[in-house]
Amino acid sequence: MAHGKTSYVCLPCRASYKQPYPGYYDHDRVCPRCAEPLIHVGSAFAAPKRRDTAAWRTLSVLLHAGVRFHKSCCGGPGYRPRTLSEVRERMAYARATGEPFAQALVRRDLP
Repeated sequence: MAHGKTSYVCLPCRASYKQPYPGYYDHDRVCPRCAEPLIHVGSAFAAPKRRDTAAWRTLSVLLHAGVRFHKSCCGGPGYRPRTLSEVRERMAYARATGEPFAQALVRRDLP
């Protein structure tokens, strides 16, 4: 039986790669195009199209905030904003309430 794979992303190249899960002795993964380090995003990740710059900008905000796309026990990773306007709404909510930014990003509904 084949081992499962997970997704890695290169933000400068706007590319996603499926690779085996990192092991104990694995080294950092690098992009085959630009040799920059790849970011481990999880197995429930679906990459946007390379020409969709707004979606990649949104993804960049999520990844820099520490949000990943790992599967939970009951399905997918949960809610993730898809547009910059959703990210802005959640940023404003986090500033107003003092909620951590990463938590506000994955909140499905804002009160």
